[in-house]
Amino acid sequence: MPLIQKCSALSILFAFAFGLLLLPQQSISGASHLSSLAEPQSATDVPAFHNEAPVGALPATMSPDNFSDPLVQNAYALATHVKKVLYQEPCYCHCDRSQGHESLLDCFVSKHGAGCGICVREDLYSYEQTRKGKTPAQIRDGIIQGQWQSVDISKYQTPPVAPK
Repeated sequence: MPLIQKCSALSILFAFAFGLLLLPQQSISGASHLSSLAEPQSATDVPAFHNEAPVGALPATMSPDNFSDPLVQNAYALATHVKKVLYQEPCYCHCDRSQGHESLLDCFVSKHGAGCGICVREDLYSYEQTRKGKTPAQIRDGIIQGQWQSVDISKYQTPPVAPK
């Protein structure tokens, strides 16, 4: 009888471990949802974006005051200043599939960006590259290549910065 119990326990343990391997990494990781990085992108699997600048007014981004996390506050504050750029950028959390977003801007018009480290990093990358004089198309190329993953978010961890 003890041998059967040991085999049963071992089988259950093995099945549980296998089940954990099948879960998405986000689901089992409770640590720092804003610092996670995505898998490398494929140029053939680019999420939704707009090829050209918008015609007419864009929707307002959510107020940074709606959030308590300084990083998120900064992301929303800076998104306001680069809305036309964000409108032309893809978002690699693939919220185009899960939430119907049409560009990175949609993440900051809603609360979605507040809970997504990919959105935050792509937003900060877009802001920094815009300040360096890059065009939205050049920024998009950098996002597709995964360059947004190297954004140093530590400088955005304090209460909102005033854009220059």
